[in-house]
Amino acid sequence: MIKQARILLLSFLLGPLATWVTSSNAQTLAYPNKPVLLINPYAPGGPTDLLSRMMAKGLGEQLSQSVVVENKAGGGASIGAAFVAKSAPDGYTLLMGTSAAHVVTPMATTVPYDGIKGFEFIGIIGNVPNILTVHPSIKVDTLKDFIAMVKAKPGALSYGSAGMGSSPHIGAEMLKHRAGLEMTHIPYRGAGPALTDMVAGSVPVGLLNISVVQPFVKTGQLKAIAYAGSKRSPTLPDVPTFMEAGLPNFVSGSWYSLAAPAGTPLSVCDRLFKAFQGVLASADFQASAAQQNAEIFNFTREQTLRFIQDDAKAMQELVHSTGMKLQE
Repeated sequence: MIKQARILLLSFLLGPLATWVTSSNAQTLAYPNKPVLLINPYAPGGPTDLLSRMMAKGLGEQLSQSVVVENKAGGGASIGAAFVAKSAPDGYTLLMGTSAAHVVTPMATTVPYDGIKGFEFIGIIGNVPNILTVHPSIKVDTLKDFIAMVKAKPGALSYGSAGMGSSPHIGAEMLKHRAGLEMTHIPYRGAGPALTDMVAGSVPVGLLNISVVQPFVKTGQLKAIAYAGSKRSPTLPDVPTFMEAGLPNFVSGSWYSLAAPAGTPLSVCDRLFKAFQGVLASADFQASAAQQNAEIFNFTREQTLRFIQDDAKAMQELVHSTGMKLQE
């Protein structure tokens, strides 16, 4: 009788806990059972937006669930990143991250999240190089002539970027430092708005991702001067690299990651990673990425975290060695 009473008492005490554990496991195993939100921390029309929509389509197919892209631009990508970092860690709110969101902006200013510890990184998509372009009204065709023109009129030209701390900003500041140039920085809330003003000629220079610039180069609305990849672009093969044009070891581009809020269950992260790998391996994504000149990486989750940590260290060293300003 005493033994039976103890068993009944134990069942009474542990019953709610067992029910909660079973329910929690069921929710995890059922993931995803509702639409997933993918935050793009930039304005529509830029390279991050293009990749976000490509990734959302692929993830939706892999997860058999809708994946919806929402743009939350501003603050050097910190507004969108903060939104995701503060969201419930359940795998239903994800971030299309960049170096600006995770590394540069948190380094440059106070943000309400930790750029690395505040997230569970699912994977790195890859890298997209930048390309130096000018409005056709700028009468130069080579990097040598461009540098000579800017030096002849220090501060007269302005360049547009996707925002403070974005790769177009970092790349242009590197170019200014390496070539001894003075240009005025005009930050935008994404590459799309910057590109609009470049095509209009109000901001005549930019070092934006080739993925959004190349259609305007092909139509003659912008003129390509030099490509910031390690080798020539397969879609714009006539444009020399910076190294070929006389600036040794100059490369600049943007990496793109997929991340969930810190504390997201391992089982959910593993499910997302499997889906993420499926997207990267798909023929549709590979073909679209090739058109965007994206170099696809094939990293594990551990390699992804190490890559971002290394990028943070390299950025700190770059800022220290060049005296680069990450804020206006």
